Amino acid sequence: MAIGRLWAALALLVAAAPVLAAKVPVAQPEGLWLSPHNNVAVRTGACGDRLCGWIVWADREAQADARDGGTPRLVGTELLEDYRAEGKGQWRGTVFVPDLGRRFSSQISQLSPGQLRVKGCILGGLICKSQLWTRIDRLPGQS
Repeated sequence: MAIGRLWAALALLVAAAPVLAAKVPVAQPEGLWLSPHNNVAVRTGACGDRLCGWIVWADREAQADARDGGTPRLVGTELLEDYRAEGKGQWRGTVFVPDLGRRFSSQISQLSPGQLRVKGCILGGLICKSQLWTRIDRLPGQS
């Protein structure tokens, strides 16, 4: 009798799995993100079948650093270029670093619904730098 109940419970779990899985929200990278120094905000979204991101806010220091690096107008600059999905929560593309005026191969990992790790590499991945970006609801200074 107990084995029959066990099989019935297992069958119920197997039958319910697709319904339960459908209710779990999948994290998406589209949205508004703030850099770890709280000096740049980036809006990510679709660009064709890829993911891209544009600077929508920057503090004065970040804007001055970008000008020194050859980027005269930081706000509006495409920072994340042509990222393609590479599995669950992973994207590969190109990151533009305005204060250096250069592009690097890059990977985005969504660590949680509210956190992205943006990693840029040179020399075929021998030297890399990562930043943790935080999802925000509105631009800094707005209430």
